[in-house]
Amino acid sequence: MALAMKATAFAKGGEIPKRHTCDGADLSPALSWNGVSPAALSLAVIVDDPDAPRGTWTHWLIWNIPAHLTALPEGVPPQEVLENGARQGRNDFDRIGYGGPCPPPGKAHRYFFKLYALNTSLDLKAGAGRQELERAMKGHIVFQAEWMGTYRR
Repeated sequence: MALAMKATAFAKGGEIPKRHTCDGADLSPALSWNGVSPAALSLAVIVDDPDAPRGTWTHWLIWNIPAHLTALPEGVPPQEVLENGARQGRNDFDRIGYGGPCPPPGKAHRYFFKLYALNTSLDLKAGAGRQELERAMKGHIVFQAEWMGTYRR
């Protein structure tokens, strides 16, 4: 079975509800997945917007999600280390945790929710940035899945 993920709040390629954006409550959407390989020891999620005016904008970094979990709830708190041991990094809003879509007025932007199954737990401090996370994941990704939504103002 292949690794698959979804956001329950919006269809693949659909519009992200306002409650998950800076125009609403700015809550992370609930995410669920299945098909995690037994080779996976942990999971990571990166959310980004490749359509941002200054290049790809990172909205969320979370890693060391226990591999036995099959979901993240809506509204993951903006703290560096979660009760389940997962760690969150600093997004491009310079905040820990999720920062929802907040594009400039105009065309719709695409937001990619990327799930990575890793063959290790990462020795990376909470609060790390995207480059640090990607460097730590290099050579450890065993499977990957994604879900995309759009938002415009």
